[in-house]
Amino acid sequence: MTTNVTKPASDHNMILDGHKLFCHKDRLDAWLNGERIAPITVDIALTRSCTYQCYFCYAKLQKNDEKRMTEDVIYRFFDDAAEIGVKAVSFVSDGESTVNKNLYNAILRGKSNGLDIALGTNGYLLDDERLEEILPCLTYLRFNFSAGEAQRYAEIMGCEVSNYHKVVTTIRKCVAIKRRKNLDVTLGLQMVLISQDIDQVIPLAELGKEVGVDYTVIKHCSDDENGSLGVDYNAYFQENVINSLKEAEAMTDRDYLVKAKWSKILSGGKRSYNKCYGTPFIFQISGSGLMAPCGKLFNEKYQKHHIGNIVDKSFKEIWKSDAYWKKHNFLHSLEYDPQTMCGNLCLQDKVNEIIFKIKEENYKIPDISGPPPMHVNFI
Repeated sequence: MTTNVTKPASDHNMILDGHKLFCHKDRLDAWLNGERIAPITVDIALTRSCTYQCYFCYAKLQKNDEKRMTEDVIYRFFDDAAEIGVKAVSFVSDGESTVNKNLYNAILRGKSNGLDIALGTNGYLLDDERLEEILPCLTYLRFNFSAGEAQRYAEIMGCEVSNYHKVVTTIRKCVAIKRRKNLDVTLGLQMVLISQDIDQVIPLAELGKEVGVDYTVIKHCSDDENGSLGVDYNAYFQENVINSLKEAEAMTDRDYLVKAKWSKILSGGKRSYNKCYGTPFIFQISGSGLMAPCGKLFNEKYQKHHIGNIVDKSFKEIWKSDAYWKKHNFLHSLEYDPQTMCGNLCLQDKVNEIIFKIKEENYKIPDISGPPPMHVNFI
């Protein structure tokens, strides 16, 4: 399977710090009119396990009862997602999905059902022998890669130095396959930045250019409402941090994009809204199969927010239930304040931000014309 080659990443409208909700005005209008909509994007993992021990990992704060995501469960989910109108599925969430051997067939099943599919992975267990098969089925493949130098990679990501070299080899193979087959898949690196690791921003940006990926993105680190990971958001404002990020972005050319997520890096870890409206548009499922309105609420201590589990009951059946909508609606009720009761800088943050303006501040939805941005269904 081959497709036409895409333009270089920097020539596209690749939105790495924002949202694409206005490209789905029909779904937004339906929700604003009180209809029960299917999510545009679903973010899921196929396990809660991981081969790495990144010290900044939010997944350690999302512990819940583990259930086995079998092939039958996964296929049923993808069939349901396509039937109800989901447009895209990303394998990220709270686990390293390459641990589950069903990942490759899951990608093929989702693509055959007409869904856009994406994968975020540390890449260590990614089977190089199956890259030819899955790359044509992916909208993007993002490698979680939080250092540009091998020793620092091992220190930051909690693995062996040899892992660095294996993953770099896999990335090079992906780039070679993409170029040889003229594939549309976008290949990227993502760094979760803690201020003390700022020394790795430039080496990583240089590595991305050297291996030939389309982009490198540097993002903030999320924390929970109790500050359990100890992220110092004020440290992002330090001059050396700002300068290093700007220097990395200056490496952008027509073939390669480097982007810092400035709106979140410089947010101080604060939300600008006190009601969460975005979860029906971007929905998350834990690697245990647990459904909660968002990933911040996966932990068993938030059990009152949990909706169900796709291991026990079909995704479509749970989505149709009153309980599904009751849990979403609670997040924008007077009883819930995301500024104090939830972790910060979540996956839904930018969508929450804009829908809050629409609902609470009479923001006028703009008319969108012209070609859609890349990865339009990953909002």
